[in-house]
Amino acid sequence: MALFTAEAVRANVRNSEGRRVFYLGADDRLTPGAKAYLQERGIELLPAAQAGGKVYRTLHGAVFTEKPENMTHLNAQILVPKTHPRIAFRGAIDTLEAELLLAQKTAQMEGYDSMVKALGDGLELARKIIAADVLEEPLEELLLDGLTDAQLRERSHFPQKYYDQPHFMPDSSCSWTLLNINRARTMVRQAEIRFCWAFRDTEGRCTREDILRGLNRLSSFLWILEIRLASGKENRHG
Repeated sequence: MALFTAEAVRANVRNSEGRRVFYLGADDRLTPGAKAYLQERGIELLPAAQAGGKVYRTLHGAVFTEKPENMTHLNAQILVPKTHPRIAFRGAIDTLEAELLLAQKTAQMEGYDSMVKALGDGLELARKIIAADVLEEPLEELLLDGLTDAQLRERSHFPQKYYDQPHFMPDSSCSWTLLNINRARTMVRQAEIRFCWAFRDTEGRCTREDILRGLNRLSSFLWILEIRLASGKENRHG
């Protein structure tokens, strides 16, 4: 028996004849949050037995009854080569999530409880970005450590005003937490480059401004966390 949380449900929503559905096994269960997620978004809950045999299609109309090893899902219905720009972008976000987790663990080990919580918000945003891409839904708005988009811009541009700490260049004297957050911030930049290749029309215009805005805000947020640590005013437990 499997117990599906809201996050697990979101990752396994499928399309069936134009409807968004979730297949649930006879012995599987949903958490209250998962049930609410399905109801709020009008996603139909179906028995797993109705999933039937799988047929895979490509962007060019080819049909497969088995998924080739060199291809992966663009969405629930379409397969693309693993070199597809959107798959490369997802890989960059996957790397970013790993870096955020390592930064969070370092903050935990060094006793920066406030950083552990803040980095959790950053990790949640990265995961929402993937969900917005895969499900082709608008990116949900998310406060980062309680800060709105406007507040993030203001603080990242004028750190002296808010944290009594000017812009600076990290060096080897910085804490491991700061250096790992800085590394995660560079991964956001790498993801942005992948994004720009993946989400553009034939004239080079961005087709997912919401995701690009989310990446920019995440980068600003991580820089703010570095500024806070550099100020020397972040408390450590113990």
